[in-house]
Amino acid sequence: MKVLLKPGTAEIVEKKSRFIAHLASVSTPEEANAFFEGIKKQYWDARHNCTAYVIGKDASFTRCNDDGEPAQTAGLPMLEVLLHSEVRNVAVVVTRYFGGTLLGTGGLIRAYGQAVKEALLNSEIGEEIEGIMLTIEVEYTQLGKVQYSLAQLQVETVDSVYEQNVILKLRFREELLGKVEDELINVTNGQVKIKEKEGCSFFINSTLA
Repeated sequence: MKVLLKPGTAEIVEKKSRFIAHLASVSTPEEANAFFEGIKKQYWDARHNCTAYVIGKDASFTRCNDDGEPAQTAGLPMLEVLLHSEVRNVAVVVTRYFGGTLLGTGGLIRAYGQAVKEALLNSEIGEEIEGIMLTIEVEYTQLGKVQYSLAQLQVETVDSVYEQNVILKLRFREELLGKVEDELINVTNGQVKIKEKEGCSFFINSTLA
């Protein structure tokens, strides 16, 4: 599942109409509605504040609103962009300041959709993956070799405790478990101590296609 790590914004102009998109990370419809109300208060003088959200790993909750624009020319294209991006637990408002020229159905659909696309491109996106949290104990004399090997395998060290020996808490993709354990045993000549091992999930930076 992809989520927003850092929501982005965007503004585009079509025939003097301004379309301003704001994204937010939400986990419930109530949170989405509260976000919508906040944006509407901020842009109280705008003609339209159109909204959409997608909540749940399987997009269990979706909703969109045209806020006075012709039916299916604003909220629906915004929602379709969110669904296509595969980002979940996300809400968006696109505020329109009318520029005096009618855009027509096709123009509105393109403008609202493009505003959301650009806001997503300006966001930091994370992808949830299944992983392993591994806690190990190594001697100080072995620490340098262990850290170098972990870096080569792209294993993240999330915590370090320096006591009689060094205790490291590691996080990495689930499929790397066998390779990480073999490498640790190899570089420490079998002296590494695995103290705890458990499954976890975490987010890594992602990009939108």
